[in-house]
Amino acid sequence: MPLVIAAGLAATLSGIGVLEAGVGARLVARFVRRKHDVGGTALAAVSVLRPLHGDEPLLETALSSACQQDYPEWQVVFGVQSEADSALPVARRVQARFPDCDIAVVVDAQVHGTNRKVGNLINMLPVAKHGVLAIADSDVHVASDWLRQLVAALEAPGVGLATAVYTGMAADPVPLTPSGKGSGGSFAVLGAAQINQYFLPGAVIARAMGRQDCLGASMMLRRETLDRIGGFEALVNHLADDNVLGRLVQRLGLKVALADSVPATTVPETTLRGLWRHELRWARTIRALEPTAFAASVLQYPLAWAALGVLLAGGAPWSLDWFVLAWGLRAVAVRGVDKVLGLAKATPLWLLPLRELMSVGVMIASYAGRQVDWRGQTLRAEGFDPR
Repeated sequence: MPLVIAAGLAATLSGIGVLEAGVGARLVARFVRRKHDVGGTALAAVSVLRPLHGDEPLLETALSSACQQDYPEWQVVFGVQSEADSALPVARRVQARFPDCDIAVVVDAQVHGTNRKVGNLINMLPVAKHGVLAIADSDVHVASDWLRQLVAALEAPGVGLATAVYTGMAADPVPLTPSGKGSGGSFAVLGAAQINQYFLPGAVIARAMGRQDCLGASMMLRRETLDRIGGFEALVNHLADDNVLGRLVQRLGLKVALADSVPATTVPETTLRGLWRHELRWARTIRALEPTAFAASVLQYPLAWAALGVLLAGGAPWSLDWFVLAWGLRAVAVRGVDKVLGLAKATPLWLLPLRELMSVGVMIASYAGRQVDWRGQTLRAEGFDPR
């Protein structure tokens, strides 16, 4: 009897996850379809800072996207910390490809703290010409109206920081087949599914509930706001620099706005081990910063809960029926998100149970420690109190 009750509870939690998936898909559709019309607005000049570390799949494509903006005046600054960095030749090629774009390349080996990305930004900042700063990770691909939409969000009353949700784009989109045969690209597809079908809807739901999370893939703020929080130096010893930046800006009494732009980030992993390590870093970082929200996020995996229900019920017909129904309902939400995002490759529906079981596994593993691997560094995920 206890197992039957537990199976029923698992099925109930699965139902909550299905409902959340439906709400998330609806909110994503509403968000993606809205756009600020900034055509007639006087647009401030912007310096785009893109810190680099190593060559990576689709790097040149991602960097080039910042050089093709529908915007009156902007500068792009690429930064590396070594002449030997394999990203440097890529940055130079992009600079040569876009001679009409104001592009600067900074090479500075000075180390400022444990977060090398922020240390790189500190080295790049003196070259930035303009009073509005956009910051984008090296793997971010942006649309031509990216700067316009960020500026529109930043110029809203009371806003001190603009950020953007993002999709995942598999660098090698070759899918793994249900028979288990395929290329290493299948794991990039698995990683992209986590971003597109779980992170992105979750972020939009969190925003609808009043949260003002800063998402570090793409951000914009005024230089004067950066100075007020203590500059990049205030972030340089924090692993989750984006989260800390958002909290420090809110401590000034300013809002973190979500821009009407959805960039894409490259998912480069071609091995299960590489993807696991990447997602474990995310999980441990989020757990350290938002332990309650992180624990509650397990509800967004209805197929994992339904599978647990099948196990606890000993494969009873009702549990199997619910698993199939939950899978079908989850698939409807997935296809809705795929369609509204205009994803070139649809999320493989047969992959969803595997994706959710892996996500729950990563969550469980995140409680086994606080160490994370980040670009060859071993760091410790810690919480942050902005008071």
